[in-house]
Amino acid sequence: MVPVTYYVALSAVLFVIGVLGVLLRRNALIIFMSVELMLNSANLVFVAFARLFEGLAGQVFVFFVMTVAAAEVAVGLALIVAIFRSKRSVDVDQMSSLKG
Repeated sequence: MVPVTYYVALSAVLFVIGVLGVLLRRNALIIFMSVELMLNSANLVFVAFARLFEGLAGQVFVFFVMTVAAAEVAVGLALIVAIFRSKRSVDVDQMSSLKG
């Protein structure tokens, strides 16, 4: 059996990679993938602790997080496609010019 600390460490590494992707990249698709990576790292911790404490609450919470993440991706990709059609770029710096 793998100790829970390994899962928590892997989740922390994945979360840091996701945060760096959000902070350092300017492409909207990469930012969305980084946010998904952060959500999946949180899901890994929920499942690890649900297994440790032998409960289903963490796994049920993961199901809801995955549902919200799927809705976020659908809406986010629709927005990115709409912005790409008007600006011909998915650069986040150019999206700020959409104000007013």
